[in-house]
Amino acid sequence: MSELSARDKKAGEARGEGAALSIGGHFRGHLREYGMLLALVVIMVFFQIVTDGTLMRPVNLTNLILQNSYIVIMALGMLLVIVAGHIDLSVGSVVGFIGAVAAVMLVHYELPALFVIPACLVLGIAIGAAQGYWIAYWRIPSFIVTLAGMLVFRGLTLWVLQGQSVGPFPRSFQLLSTGFVPDLFGPDRPNITAILLGAATAAAIVFLAMRNRRRHVQYGIEDEPFAFFVAKNGLIAAAIVFLSYMLATYRGFPNVLITMAVLTAIYTFITNSTTLGRRIYALGGNEKAAKLSGIQTERLTFLTFANMGMLAALAGLIFAARLNTATPKAGVAFELDVIAAVFIGGASMSGGVGKIVGAVVGAFIMGVMNNGMSILGIGIDYQQVIKGLVLLAAVIFDVYNKNKSS
Repeated sequence: MSELSARDKKAGEARGEGAALSIGGHFRGHLREYGMLLALVVIMVFFQIVTDGTLMRPVNLTNLILQNSYIVIMALGMLLVIVAGHIDLSVGSVVGFIGAVAAVMLVHYELPALFVIPACLVLGIAIGAAQGYWIAYWRIPSFIVTLAGMLVFRGLTLWVLQGQSVGPFPRSFQLLSTGFVPDLFGPDRPNITAILLGAATAAAIVFLAMRNRRRHVQYGIEDEPFAFFVAKNGLIAAAIVFLSYMLATYRGFPNVLITMAVLTAIYTFITNSTTLGRRIYALGGNEKAAKLSGIQTERLTFLTFANMGMLAALAGLIFAARLNTATPKAGVAFELDVIAAVFIGGASMSGGVGKIVGAVVGAFIMGVMNNGMSILGIGIDYQQVIKGLVLLAAVIFDVYNKNKSS
């Protein structure tokens, strides 16, 4: 009897060691994904401490969302471009150009915002499609085509605005960026609608994660330890509820936060659960193999750039609405922040690797660093140096992981 119990005890210890190893192995195997999320948490805690709590104040959190909304939106499209094995250097100039066109239509021609917004989005699609055509069907390197686009649309922005700022805009257009979701339960604080929306979002994320895990277990492809799954989703849900409460104590959810959340959900679904998304990853992983397997690689490349043009146009509208004016220098160097956000978020330089959530996390890492350093009064010169070093570290980390796995 004692021998049996000792044997059972050893078996139990072995199972415990195996579980511990599996948790550690899972974390190491997904270091790219979890490492950036952990980095965001560490950076936020660091700046929360050194700024004496200023970073996490409701008004600063709201400003953080507004300041980084257009970077996050463009990062969603840039991720698909980079996953497909390309790059787009023109997005900052497209932001400025679309903002300029919208300003002229709104101020000079007094056209309604309900017409201007869709018209500018269509123009953005046309811009992306024009660049994508040369890249996809003429095989001209995306670096060259979009570098030309960066110069062309910067010049067109100056031409449209005649070198002057144009504004202000009607309130209906400003709501794109500066509006807030109204509280259905009255004007009192905290904003009950924001809290309920945050709780519903957290519950939906947990439900979808559980359903996805159940499906993976059913097909025998689940490799994430249950304890890790519970801890991860519990922390995500708690963070969403906490953020919702903090925003609710100020003015609630900005309209642009809803826009970002919806777009993130749509693009996450496309990349994770659709044939189109899987084909984009296949295209970036090995274009020749993808073409031989029947994937229309030219059309796919064309569509990724058209999509990038649309999101750059939306970012341009939001940026102009936030400033309440269109300026000739709008969008300068935005492409660098967007590309940096995608690489910091775990995308691979060689294509075929990257996640939507990673791109969003990368964008907020850049945003929190910008915001925190500005609060501390660090000069723009040092900020640029620090951001450059962070980007370099992220790329080195990617190359190290790739060499280690091979």
